[in-house]
Amino acid sequence: MKISKILIGIDDSKFAEYAASYGFDIAHTFNAHVGLVHIVEPAVIADITNDTIMGLPIQRDDYNEVNILSIQKEQANNIIERTIEKYAKGLEVTCFNEYDSTADGILSCSKEFKADLIVIGTHSRSGIDRLLMGSVAESVVRNAQVPVLVVPLVKE
Repeated sequence: MKISKILIGIDDSKFAEYAASYGFDIAHTFNAHVGLVHIVEPAVIADITNDTIMGLPIQRDDYNEVNILSIQKEQANNIIERTIEKYAKGLEVTCFNEYDSTADGILSCSKEFKADLIVIGTHSRSGIDRLLMGSVAESVVRNAQVPVLVVPLVKE
């Protein structure tokens, strides 16, 4: 088995950071090209024009969709840059910063990148949390066309 392209899914969580560390270790072992993907799920902005308590108009100029998308993109770029700086150490890295549902975005980037392996972290949710929050890792594993390494956070 040849692993030449590894797609690593990241966000701003300790779970994703641990998975990124693990994925980059594998990439260094195989001298693989890394695809680093951060998915921004579209924000939903309520269209409330009046304060429901006082009945006064709300000034929403600072929080329109364009500003929120810009803030999300800036945060995503910061996460990607921080991860590259911390783990890449000479590896070739291609960045993906997409707007989509997280699982669909990871799968789409995997195809575009032609990944041999996908590495993602897991929150290890179970029960009602998993039912309400869903499982990105499970969806990626079920629908990926390449092997997926799901990295749980090891508690010390």
